[in-house]
Amino acid sequence: MTYRTLGRTGVKVSPLTLGAMNFGARATGDHHEAIAIIHRALDAGINIIDTADAYSQGESEVIVGKAIQGRRDDVIVATKFHSQWGDGVNTRGSSRRWIFTAVENSLRRLGIDHIDLYQQHKPDPDADIAETVAALDDLVKQGKIRYYGTTTNEPHLLVEAQWAASRSGRSRPVTEQVPYSILARGAERATLPVAAKYGLGVLTWSPLAGGWLSGRHVAGSVASPSARAAKQPARHDPAVPENQIKRDLAIKLGELAAKAGITLPQLAVAFVLRHPQVDSVLVGPRTLDHLESLLGVPEIVLDDAILDAIDELVPPGVTVNRADEGWSPPWLGPDIDARRRPVPRHRIKEHA
Repeated sequence: MTYRTLGRTGVKVSPLTLGAMNFGARATGDHHEAIAIIHRALDAGINIIDTADAYSQGESEVIVGKAIQGRRDDVIVATKFHSQWGDGVNTRGSSRRWIFTAVENSLRRLGIDHIDLYQQHKPDPDADIAETVAALDDLVKQGKIRYYGTTTNEPHLLVEAQWAASRSGRSRPVTEQVPYSILARGAERATLPVAAKYGLGVLTWSPLAGGWLSGRHVAGSVASPSARAAKQPARHDPAVPENQIKRDLAIKLGELAAKAGITLPQLAVAFVLRHPQVDSVLVGPRTLDHLESLLGVPEIVLDDAILDAIDELVPPGVTVNRADEGWSPPWLGPDIDARRRPVPRHRIKEHA
C-alpha cells in the first residue's frame, strides 16, 4: 500500500482509514466479528483507525482497544470528544473541564496510554476556541495525545483555531475531518482550500453519502425507507425532495461506474481519494465483505473522462442536500432566538 503524509505532521497514513462507527450496539454488536474486520484491515496495510466516544456510547473504543492489543505500535489511533454523556449539563462539549474528563475515559476504554489523534467531534459555540486549543495543547504536553484536530468545522472556525493557537504560543490543530462525497462536494468551496493554506491533514467521512452510493439504487428499483430514515429523515428519507435528487444521481453514477468496470462504492471512494488535498478517506464496513470490496480502491485511477462526467452530474462545490454537511450552525436552525435575536451569553439554555 502506498502511504500518504498526514498534513505537515510527517506521519504516514494509509489512503483508507478504518472507521469504527459501526462497531458496537449501533450496528456490528458481535465483538469477535468487529475485531476480525479490524485485524483484516491491519493485515491489508490500513494503519489508522478512527473511532469516537459517542459510537455506541464508548463500546466502539472498547472493541478497538481489544483489537489492537499486541499491535499498538503499528496503529494510529484516532478518536473524538464532544458528545453528551449522562444527564449532566457539563458532560459534553469542548470546555477544558470536559476535555480532561473525556480523554481519561477514552484512554481507559481503549486500554492505551496515549491517543495519536484526538479530534473535536463537532464545533461548540458555547466554548471559546482559545480555551479548547489550550486544553488540547496541554494534553499534548502531558503526553496523553500526540496531535489534535477537528471534524465538520466551518472554514472560518479552522482559521480561528489556527490564530488562537498562534497568538498564545500553543501547538496548532493539525487535521480536519470533513464530510465529502460525490453528492456532498461543499468542502471544495472553502474547507479544502483553507486546509491547504494552513497545512492541515484532511480525513474525510461518508464517501458513500450515507449509503446513497452503496449501489442499491438502480433503474427500476423501489426507494424503500431505511432504518436510517427514521433517525435522520432529512438525510435518508427518500420522500424528501433533495433525497429524491440524490437517488436519481446515484442511479446515473452507478451506470457510469459500470461502464468503467467498477462498482459504485469503488467509484465513490476513488473519487474522494483523487482530490489532491485528501490524505485518507474513512470507510466504515459492517462486514468483512464490505471491507474486502474496498481494499483495492487506492489502486483505481479515475481518468479525466470519468471525472468530467461526474462534474456534469454534480458540479464542483455543490452539496445536493445541505443535511449532508455534518453540522449546521445553531444560528441557522429553528431556534428563533439564535437565528434572529441576540441572546445574552449568561442565559442558561434548557438542557435536553
